[in-house]
Amino acid sequence: MAYHVYILVFPNAKLYVGSTEDLARRLSEHRAGSACRTTALYGPPKLLYSEPHPDRSSALKRERQIKGWSRAKKVALSQGNVVELKRLAQTKRKPVEGHNN
Repeated sequence: MAYHVYILVFPNAKLYVGSTEDLARRLSEHRAGSACRTTALYGPPKLLYSEPHPDRSSALKRERQIKGWSRAKKVALSQGNVVELKRLAQTKRKPVEGHNN
């Protein structure tokens, strides 16, 4: 069975990134509010994006990668906007003046 990395969106527009071996079961748990603290707090989510992976290791690696991305990059991925993904990948975060980053 393939593993899946997925992005959920909550009624308050918060995004959640996760991975699972059984996407249908996990979505059911999220919608019931029993999957994790986030779903219990923010209400029933909708599936925004998912991608299959051949094994748990590659799914977890991809989940960690996506979790490190900005909201804009996650949204671009979910929309299949390759041009925007590339643009965001090239954008360097500029330090804010007066802060030691």
